Amino acid sequence: MTDVLTAFTYAEMTTRNRGFVNEAEQLRLREACVFIPGVGGMGGAAFMALVRAGIGRFVIADLDVFEVSNLNRQLFARADTIGVLKAEAAAKLAREINPELQIEVLGREWADRLPDILPRADVAINGTDDAAAGAEFYRQCRAHGRTLIDAYASPLPSVTVVRPQDPRLEERLGYPTVGVPWQAITRDMGVECLMKEIEYVLVHSSSHKYVDLEVAGQVAAGKRSRFSFATMVTMAGTLMAEEAIRQILGRPGGTDCRGYFFNPHAPRVERPLPPPLAFAKRMLVRRFMAKLLA
Repeated sequence: MTDVLTAFTYAEMTTRNRGFVNEAEQLRLREACVFIPGVGGMGGAAFMALVRAGIGRFVIADLDVFEVSNLNRQLFARADTIGVLKAEAAAKLAREINPELQIEVLGREWADRLPDILPRADVAINGTDDAAAGAEFYRQCRAHGRTLIDAYASPLPSVTVVRPQDPRLEERLGYPTVGVPWQAITRDMGVECLMKEIEYVLVHSSSHKYVDLEVAGQVAAGKRSRFSFATMVTMAGTLMAEEAIRQILGRPGGTDCRGYFFNPHAPRVERPLPPPLAFAKRMLVRRFMAKLLA
């Protein structure tokens, strides 16, 4: 390990980035700070990509430990990290990639610390699937003028970029959490939020073609945990990391708060439908979901 540290230089680590970014842009990435609560699946994939891109500072958080079932998709899950706190394990492995990284590691307290964290972050990425903490995360990003990058609970890789002036996810999809203090958001509310998100995904993408619908029905009914797959998770995390870099460097383009779905099976990009088409398809989707849950 000592020999590795002696040989390491940031310039050599990032030398092959040149051509995608120039010297001044690489310096901006090195000086940037990214906040990522949830470094298991998509959040972990985004974290890994940003570490390798040369981002120099992170605040990461997670309250879970790695489990054997995480090995199928979570990049920091390894045989030797099973039972280890995700954020601690991810920070340790990230420092093995770039020993000069500055990483602040948080646990369950991260949602309470948002007023302190967000002013120090250039951009935020949502890797958590907790409805209450997620609602507070979105709200605090608006309050502190920070762009939040997220993805849908979808079988197809997706990405959204929610700027401070954009509607929050709970507002846009009509969650029952709107106006509710985040500490008062219940588990039942969280389930309803998930159902509305699944409805949106089914309306605006062809996701239903690429999953086992019987298993999906069991997930929707709360009879089994969510299913996920390595390629979907890694692609979504990489899309999130790309949008984070775009925000840090002030590059034009990218997506908006509605985002898009990347269909690697077709292949094509699937964007939200126009309102009249979405309305008609939503009626069909609701009947389909009712039948699925039954």
